[in-house]
Amino acid sequence: MASTEPPIVERTTIRGTLEIARMVNGLWQLAGGHDKSVDIPTAANVMEDTITCGLDTFDMADHYGDAELVVGHHNRTSKTSKVAFTKWCPKENGIKTFANAEAAVDLALSRMGQQKIDLLQYHAWDFSDDTYLHNLTHLHDLQKQGKIGLIGLTNTDAAHLQMLLDSKFPIATNQLPTSVIDRRLTSGRLNEVCLKYDVGVLAYGTLLGGFLSETWLGKPEPADISRLNWSLKKYLRFIWEAGGWEPFQRVLEALNVVAQRHGVSIPAVATRFVLDIPSVKAVIVGTRLSADSRLHIARNLEAFSFQLAQDDLDLIHEAQTGLRDIPGDCGDEYRRPPFLTAAGDLSDHFSQDRRQYKQLDEALSEGKRIEYSSGSKWEPIAGYCRAVRTGGHIRVSGTTSNSPLPSVPVVGGSNAHSQTIRILDIIEGALKALGSSLSDIVRTRILVRDVGMCEEVSRAHGSIFSNAGILPANTLVTAGLVGDQMLVEIEADAEVGCSHRGVLKLAEA
Repeated sequence: MASTEPPIVERTTIRGTLEIARMVNGLWQLAGGHDKSVDIPTAANVMEDTITCGLDTFDMADHYGDAELVVGHHNRTSKTSKVAFTKWCPKENGIKTFANAEAAVDLALSRMGQQKIDLLQYHAWDFSDDTYLHNLTHLHDLQKQGKIGLIGLTNTDAAHLQMLLDSKFPIATNQLPTSVIDRRLTSGRLNEVCLKYDVGVLAYGTLLGGFLSETWLGKPEPADISRLNWSLKKYLRFIWEAGGWEPFQRVLEALNVVAQRHGVSIPAVATRFVLDIPSVKAVIVGTRLSADSRLHIARNLEAFSFQLAQDDLDLIHEAQTGLRDIPGDCGDEYRRPPFLTAAGDLSDHFSQDRRQYKQLDEALSEGKRIEYSSGSKWEPIAGYCRAVRTGGHIRVSGTTSNSPLPSVPVVGGSNAHSQTIRILDIIEGALKALGSSLSDIVRTRILVRDVGMCEEVSRAHGSIFSNAGILPANTLVTAGLVGDQMLVEIEADAEVGCSHRGVLKLAEA
């Protein structure tokens, strides 16, 4: 006779210090794209119910509407313990001070009614802007003060995660989109990097906002994306990038067969599939914390009631062969096209301010030479600048992985791959300041300290320009670089706008 007892929620620890449930209540749906208003007392009561069932871990962010206030209300009205994560996702607006970071953390603590944030996750919008390096340093200082337990990241690709870890930033988690449709975690290097450095993956988008359910099995594709809620708008774009509705339906059919074998729901199978990825510490399942949310608790717990057998996995993997790989690495959708967001761009997060380019446009119209300085202490001493633009031509000086932080001598530490990633970020920042992008680069010249580093430097260079969609001319040589910790130096030439005119790729017959 089958047990009528609910399944026991699996638990795990992050960095051996923070115990969490392996299913986290995600509160993004409180941000306003699903309900116009949130009943905070009711939401706090539903939170109590989920905790009682073993789902005592909650994830939110500074921009998730009233989510932090719901946690604060629960803290004031209940003695039931829980684990609460939040995020800081600041705009890159040039503010890099400790006071700004401390104010953001203090605001979250005040809203949540806590003395310490169990896990504070940081989202960087633009790796070519070193604001995020300053902010992560400030968060580490606040961690030392006891205001933060652990520091995590969101939507950070393998190359930049490794770069930060090689720079000795104490990163404990990385929150990423992962599902049977979005396989970037395991198809790229991220799973490997997270396991190597003991970074726990917090997987979201596991149910594609609800698409991975019986509701959509055998149903036609939504005809009007504008009529969908935020979650469905966002994840329909993932389905499109993964090959479209037909391959998605084939995967959904395979999940349904497995679900029937085990007497569970499609969401349970989709969740179990992601829970079994080695680097995944927990999955984040969206909840509105409304009165009807109680009805979903038992169904969510099904993911802990069974294990996937090899024939289950074989069936799912066979269905996945019809999918395309989603472009890039996890999190790229927030930094470059295709923007897999609810809006299809970044307009829901911030708007671009064209005023910063007004001075540049005026100088170009007057035919002026434009010199861009990155703030390096050596630029005024040696009499050079980071990059020069004349007309449509940009020349970027030899660039090393100099750190803007007193506490970090070299970004990327002693890893040549990571130093290369940071160097190309600096070059990208210079190009953006001069009205260009990596896609306009026509030539790079790479100097490496040791011939043994050539392959890892080349792989880093290749990954960046693969994402940029171009193949620049390139020279790579060994040289005696200035500065004992500098392993790589790169310079670049760009032709502004050349990428917009298209690329013809020729090869020897």
